[in-house]
Amino acid sequence: MNWTATGGAGHPAAEAFPHDALLYDTPEQLVATAAPFLRDGLAEGDAAVVVTRPENAAALRDALDDDPRLHVVDPGELYRNRTPGAITAVRRLAEQHTAAGAKRVRVLGEIEQGPDERGWLEWERYESVINEALAGWNLWGICAVDTVRVPQPVVESALRTHRQVVTPASRTPSPAFTPPEQLLRGLPVPREPLEDTHPRLEAADVADFIGLRHAVAAELAGLPAPADLVEDFLLAVDEMTSNAVRHGQPPVRLRLWTSPDRIVCTIADGGPGWDDPFAGYGPAHGEDLSRGGMGLWLARQLCDHVDISGGVHHPGDGGVSVRLTTFLR
Repeated sequence: MNWTATGGAGHPAAEAFPHDALLYDTPEQLVATAAPFLRDGLAEGDAAVVVTRPENAAALRDALDDDPRLHVVDPGELYRNRTPGAITAVRRLAEQHTAAGAKRVRVLGEIEQGPDERGWLEWERYESVINEALAGWNLWGICAVDTVRVPQPVVESALRTHRQVVTPASRTPSPAFTPPEQLLRGLPVPREPLEDTHPRLEAADVADFIGLRHAVAAELAGLPAPADLVEDFLLAVDEMTSNAVRHGQPPVRLRLWTSPDRIVCTIADGGPGWDDPFAGYGPAHGEDLSRGGMGLWLARQLCDHVDISGGVHHPGDGGVSVRLTTFLR
């Protein structure tokens, strides 16, 4: 197959961001599709980057005869445990290689999505978001999915979040691809069992920010967690509480739970919430950070999970709630 595609800055035409799924059952199937993609890219002056499990990276190195132009990146370096950080890292990768003279950056990536539905949903959201978040960048991404190792829901989500499916012989539209805005609005908010228990701290009508921060900090002080993890969580609580007061409608309510493995806090108000399914995956005003709009973006980077319910996202009884979750490490 001739591995050419349009899309990205400097590549006018059809696809805003070429974002393909490669479903494979064996390492040989992966190499048969990915090696020509990377080899053709190098021949065209593109950078070629592999972000996979070590054994797959080694197989691709062999297939490309240890070409020194092939860049192998540790998945933990690029696909960080929080999805906004992964978007920033991929953009930085594009900037670095194009600044060094590459026409475009071809990335063969493989994400470890975690052992449960909570992680699967987070990375499905990421895979959908980057169809928009990486538009205009000199990138072509192929996401490899091992259909033997990963659960069936992850395979199905790959077909929903990638425009094209690639094999050694073809590159064809995914029959299940769902436009990102539609998919993001439809994703469920995972249930949090701690919310069925009595909260450790509850504020029914937030008015005293300083007092509230001290109260939350006092509840978290004795937890077996690194100090910087607790500080990050406190900052996220501050940002979301401030957002609720400035942009929502009273009363603003806060509830906090802790358990041996995680901290959970919900901040709720009576407002409509965000009418933007991509909110929080970049500053609200782009590169101009002086204009603010960073609260939800910061929260998504500071916490393991940020879930929004109510409002325009998941209409219910009125109002909107933001749930922050951080796992104790």
